[in-house]
Amino acid sequence: METRSDAPTKSRALPMARSMCWHCQSEVTGEYLCGQCVKVQPLSKELDYFACFQLPRHLNVDEQQLERTFYELSRTFHPDFYSTKDDTEQTISLGNSAFLNTAYRTLKDPIQRAEYLIRLEAGAVKDIRSNPPGDLFEEILELQEDVETYQDMVQQGPSPESEQLREKLQQERIHLEERQAAMESALREKFHDWDRLQSEAEASNRHREEKTMVLREMQEILSNRTYVRSILTDLVETIGN
Repeated sequence: METRSDAPTKSRALPMARSMCWHCQSEVTGEYLCGQCVKVQPLSKELDYFACFQLPRHLNVDEQQLERTFYELSRTFHPDFYSTKDDTEQTISLGNSAFLNTAYRTLKDPIQRAEYLIRLEAGAVKDIRSNPPGDLFEEILELQEDVETYQDMVQQGPSPESEQLREKLQQERIHLEERQAAMESALREKFHDWDRLQSEAEASNRHREEKTMVLREMQEILSNRTYVRSILTDLVETIGN
């Protein structure tokens, strides 16, 4: 990659780590390049991923806008652009770039996006249940026992019983994949519910209880999905694709 000696001068309003430029002590007015000396500024540790990309806290995001903003900020923060700069600028660009990459990966993935938003809003949802319902727990517990039994059988060599259990596990895998797909579809529906309530709440301080309920429902779906994915991973490792 060709190394550039100067970062782009175009700037975007983002929360900075400090109100004064670390280099020339000029006032920083919410832009990631100092208006006086054009030195890159460290992003605030309080900056959330949605704000970084100037997106509302919605779960259906404009992916094209997300990507455009990512590449715009990448051209400013990428460490290659600061290879000839002093150690302070290199360190700041490295930290900003790492933050940007993590934020982009998180918001680009719908599941990670939902998990992150719930963490941001967790102060309003202190009593979210983190354990799966009893029927799902019992089902997964039984599957784990079957997996362990099959692993013991395989060590003893092929047999009609092991093949029969393998076929059962294959069917259970299909069932769990379908269940996971249904969970993800239900989660997407909650995305629409959240975005509608969030848009209305941005205009007024309404829907707090409804938003809390949607957050709880999404967390429950995500929690159950985690358990399903865990046993699916074990199944794939045990019986193959």
